[in-house]
Amino acid sequence: YSRAPFVAVNCGAIPENLQEADLFGYIKDAFTGANENRNGFFQAAAGGTLFLDEIGNASLAVQTKLLRALQEKEITKVGSRKSEKVDIRIIAATNADLQEDIQKKNFREDLYYRLTVVEIDVPPLRERKSDIPLLTEKFLQKYGVEYKDRLLRISPDALNILERYNWPGNIRELGNIVQRAVIMTDGLVDVNDLPDFLKFQIDIIKILFNIIQI
Repeated sequence: YSRAPFVAVNCGAIPENLQEADLFGYIKDAFTGANENRNGFFQAAAGGTLFLDEIGNASLAVQTKLLRALQEKEITKVGSRKSEKVDIRIIAATNADLQEDIQKKNFREDLYYRLTVVEIDVPPLRERKSDIPLLTEKFLQKYGVEYKDRLLRISPDALNILERYNWPGNIRELGNIVQRAVIMTDGLVDVNDLPDFLKFQIDIIKILFNIIQI
């Protein structure tokens, strides 16, 4: 399985009117601009794994076709009447409360139970701050090589600020901030390379701590 394709798709980044075509492919003349037959992400991941991130943003039409793909192990391209078999493993993730979306009729209940055969509940980053140093190191390696062509380090003071922040945007927010810091730095990632709002929050905490001490 190590050589099998792994295709990651952010459903929230695909416009709703393009989700079906991007996921399942389309045939020539299926819609305006469809000048050729084209495979989708399902075909690209054939024999491997398709990771659907932000599955809660999938349209109801796409949800119906996803359910069919899971139940019947077959899909149909947009504009086609011919179905094709798919051998694929689906992994889905979301930050949304799908149970709430089900009550609001925004997410299919039958699809939810098809997807949650094995369910892993990952706590938000603010509840597992011990992971921040390891995740920061991983992002430093990734963006250090990408932008600076070398491995970078972070100062203890800067890391301490990251560990104190509550991360409403979870790991994506941490990755974006480390990416920005790598771009801004000339070497060691330090406090001055972090966004001002992070440093401001830490200053407020220090002021409140001093007031309590008094």
